[in-house]
Amino acid sequence: MDWDAIILGAGAAGMMAAIEAGRRGRRVLVVDHAKAPGEKIRISGGGRCNFTNLQIAPERFLSQNPRFALSALKRFTQWDFIARMDAAGIAWHEKTLGQLFCDGPATQVVAMLVRDMERAGVTLWLGCALGEVRRSGAGFTVETVRGVQSAGAVVVATGGKSIPKMGATGYGYRVAESFGLPLVETRPALVPLTFAEQELAWMRPLAGVSLPGRVSCGKAGFDEALLFTHRGLSGPAVLQISSYWREGEAIHLDLLPGLDVAAELRAARGKLALRSVLGRWLPERLARHLEEAAGVTQTMAELPSAVLDRVTAGIRDWRLVPVGSEGYRTAEVTLGGVDTRALDGRTMAAKAVPGLHFIGEVVDVTGWLGGYNFQWAWSSGWAAGQVI
Repeated sequence: MDWDAIILGAGAAGMMAAIEAGRRGRRVLVVDHAKAPGEKIRISGGGRCNFTNLQIAPERFLSQNPRFALSALKRFTQWDFIARMDAAGIAWHEKTLGQLFCDGPATQVVAMLVRDMERAGVTLWLGCALGEVRRSGAGFTVETVRGVQSAGAVVVATGGKSIPKMGATGYGYRVAESFGLPLVETRPALVPLTFAEQELAWMRPLAGVSLPGRVSCGKAGFDEALLFTHRGLSGPAVLQISSYWREGEAIHLDLLPGLDVAAELRAARGKLALRSVLGRWLPERLARHLEEAAGVTQTMAELPSAVLDRVTAGIRDWRLVPVGSEGYRTAEVTLGGVDTRALDGRTMAAKAVPGLHFIGEVVDVTGWLGGYNFQWAWSSGWAAGQVI
């Protein structure tokens, strides 16, 4: 064999697996069609890389088998990756909800991983397109533009379909299918939601308005910021709920969670306009819209209880039906992927194809917004790196 292991993809998961295998003395080749490694790391978190979360838990990952991720997440934890950041002298801080960001640019994380690969003796080929992966005796062959390479193990770490302008493709899924592995249907996740023209007619004037709120769909709900856009709704709460939403379903907005809106409105009697009262807690443009949408022209003293109840319901449980999302173009991750039932949770290897491993986003494991998907990349990459 030319190599002990060939890793397809030089993203977070692929580089992590390479480092671990290289440190075990394995001859490792990492191949990526991109011109630079770790491009998603570089752009993540507004260029500061939200590299993990303090609150990692299996229920914060979506999968047909949410417990599949537990083995890898328990064996290489957020604390283990934080220790590597500290050892590399990379300063970081907690932002909100356990989210950890670099103090400086995300390129520090990429540089750390590349340096660790070099020290572990890993070979990195960039700008190198990939072709077919085939079984060959006890190992595999991988077609590359630099020739066919052979290895005892292959690790597919090519990510999902999100952000195609950065080179994302469905390559990893095609490799899985070529070996007969089942896939869970893929769809964009952590993505802004879009609306029909009749909603956009009133949403567009609100574009740019942001506020803390609660967005829910079914049993899932998130208390974070939401943002009105020219296409619909975005912001962390909306990105989070997009992973749970399906076409035809409604989402529910609570614009003032924790506030007894009914009591506040009843207490605000006198000659005040409704928009003035709502403006105590909501952005002015949104307060005006709610007043207009409720058809209110009277002062607070003139409003009957039924109208106040209707306004309260509109604020605390505003029902909207998106028509779609902005798609893979802006999605942060891909939901679905290689079916976990076909994989060994300890090694990330295909049960039916010994030596073939799938890690990171290509697998049907999708984390919440806020560092969860990077932790899955580190943990699943680490797990594969122990055995290839």
